[in-house]
Amino acid sequence: MDMPNPSASVIGRKARIVERLQSVLPKDSVISDEAETRAYECDALTAYRCPPLAAVLPRTTQEVAEVLRICHQEGVPVVPRGAGTSLAGGSLPTADSIILGVSRMTQVLEADYDNRFVRVQTGRTNLSVTGAVEEEDFFYAPDPSSQLACAIAGNIAMNSGGAHCLKYGVTTNNLLGVTMVQMDGTIVEIGGAHLDPGGLDLLGVICGSEGQLGVVTEATLRILRKPEGARPVLMGFDSNEVAGTCVSDIIKAGILPVAIEFMDRPCIEACEAFAKAGYPMCEALLIVEVEGSEAEIQEQLALILEIAKRHNPVELREAKDADEAGRIWLGRKSAFGAMGQINDYMCLDGTIPVSELPYVLRRIGELSKHYGLGVANVFHAGDGNMHPLILFDANKPGDLELCEAFGADILRLCVEVGGCLTGEHGVGIEKRDLMLDQYAPEDLNAQMCVKDVFDPQWLLNPAKVFPLTSSESRRHAAE
Repeated sequence: MDMPNPSASVIGRKARIVERLQSVLPKDSVISDEAETRAYECDALTAYRCPPLAAVLPRTTQEVAEVLRICHQEGVPVVPRGAGTSLAGGSLPTADSIILGVSRMTQVLEADYDNRFVRVQTGRTNLSVTGAVEEEDFFYAPDPSSQLACAIAGNIAMNSGGAHCLKYGVTTNNLLGVTMVQMDGTIVEIGGAHLDPGGLDLLGVICGSEGQLGVVTEATLRILRKPEGARPVLMGFDSNEVAGTCVSDIIKAGILPVAIEFMDRPCIEACEAFAKAGYPMCEALLIVEVEGSEAEIQEQLALILEIAKRHNPVELREAKDADEAGRIWLGRKSAFGAMGQINDYMCLDGTIPVSELPYVLRRIGELSKHYGLGVANVFHAGDGNMHPLILFDANKPGDLELCEAFGADILRLCVEVGGCLTGEHGVGIEKRDLMLDQYAPEDLNAQMCVKDVFDPQWLLNPAKVFPLTSSESRRHAAE
């Protein structure tokens, strides 16, 4: 069926908005050609697509403020976008919205090694923050799997973590302050290069708010001294449940590794074929890494290996040098790309208490049989942040809907055992209608009241986070 042509009023409105945006930005910073805007029609959740009205790529906080001021006056929704790596549809545009991308905002603005912080524009990639300070033997701790590509803006929006979050925490534990532009163009400074500012914890509200409250253009990040050394150990087990129990026992023993990563057989096989890291072909694999001085490493590994041996591992492999350590991590860091080569998949992001790992893994296996769809498990086992990859055929009618139903059941399972819908990917569009499975209507209303304060017209990142009927009614009531 042919799509109706846009009305003259719609075309005229777009032309006026684009002209106003071009008046405050360099010509190459405004993208309005229909073919070119398709580059922004989706993020890493590629099952859903919608070209925006236009896209803008500012380079400074002041340019962002000018863009938002115009959009506020025109009543145009704005979708903030970092690097577009969101797996939850966090930067999916609507047809009437402007994409505001920060990919050209990549400067390091300040580095203070005495006080251990770095201030950057938020279009800078996660890994390049460490790259900017590593010559002084510092690093930035949060390390999501997409760290080579993902932007600090998105990390803040989704409160991203990564493999080493068990010891170092997620973004909120490493974020000291932000410069944020509100929807009306007001520039505000929240937090800063100091510990625990007085007053309301607005920084805690902003981190993880998924672009609902403002556009974060600059961030002050905590940096840490590199540890003396680090060493991973590889453990293979006969079942997912046994591996899950081993993780729980390590945590219960009071040991704090820097990372505990889990992979099951489908993921192991895909990663080995892709990266050839030398993984054993077993049912479940754990990568446990510790760090510190050589004496600390030896002491921690001795305790961890003692616990592992109680669970009859099929393989225990301690890295003997940097090359072997790199190979152990190579497979895990390649997991999502490896799975993508063999199948379409949807990557989930539920979080559960570590003690529930054996039960949840068993139930996911049962659900897999019920839905007739395969699932590969790879996740941050130490803090219970699960990433089941549901395998489906995007070209097979009905498979996507079946995959979504399977995913919804997994996320409900996470909530049932005392966990939550997301650990680091955010809610986006993927989980918005599951929010009532975690929150009572009164709780959701309280959250929406916070958005009312920051964005009274509900123009920022529309149709995300909150159940669609709730957010749309709020938006229309504000018009």
